[in-house]
Amino acid sequence: MTTPRTVQIGDLTIANDRPFVLLAGPCQMESRDHALETASALSEITRALGIGLIYKSSFDKANRTSITTARGLGMDKALPIFSEIRETFGCPVITDVHDAAQCAPVAEAVDVLQIPAFLCRQTDLLIAAAETGRAVNVKKGQFLAPWDMKNVAAKLVASGNERVLLCERGASFGYNTLVSDMRALPIMAETGFPVVFDATHSVQQPGGQGTTSGGQREFVPVLARAAIAVGVAAVFMETHENPDCAPSDGPNMVPLKEMPALLARLQAFDRLAKA
Repeated sequence: MTTPRTVQIGDLTIANDRPFVLLAGPCQMESRDHALETASALSEITRALGIGLIYKSSFDKANRTSITTARGLGMDKALPIFSEIRETFGCPVITDVHDAAQCAPVAEAVDVLQIPAFLCRQTDLLIAAAETGRAVNVKKGQFLAPWDMKNVAAKLVASGNERVLLCERGASFGYNTLVSDMRALPIMAETGFPVVFDATHSVQQPGGQGTTSGGQREFVPVLARAAIAVGVAAVFMETHENPDCAPSDGPNMVPLKEMPALLARLQAFDRLAKA
């Protein structure tokens, strides 16, 4: 097995044998006030528990099911808000990029660039993200075998960046359904890179509501506990104070009020798994 790697992001040390770090926030950035309120709440929750936080939100949901659904604030409006969150709450920020031209400007405002699952094999995008020097979190495509992620990581390393996170977010299982194969977590860990488990997109039902995606948020705690028990470096969970009114991915987001109890339980599982 490859020697486990450690990725340093701000004050956070991320590794498969370290206490788990949380990547969390609303699916898409809705407004400055909403972003700051959510970041404040998550900062308070994680600080009380002693869990490292990387705030997550998307400025553009470029892969929405329908042309008519909301995509977000856009890059120009969102980047100053990301910078404000970093400065105000002292936590790193992650957001996704969808084409190579976005990487450099986005990297000025965030600490981690995320490669969406649908784009995980796009070489030009991976190279551009790597060349910023920022940490890169690559979501495993729903179509990709976990052992094939070593080739994705190799593209980033060949571009001069070893600050790589590999994220499991479920595999396509028939139509409009994903399934989480927990074997993927130790398989991806064999690369040596820190592994992230996306507990909310793993319960997504892509396109399951016709013009939007459905989801089964009741299974988020189940899958998150399973992943933590296997042993991961980080857990990715999107959250919202009122998921049923969220502009995207509401059916699979965790209500913000449920996060403290869920995180406390995951922390207990994590300590046992890594004892």
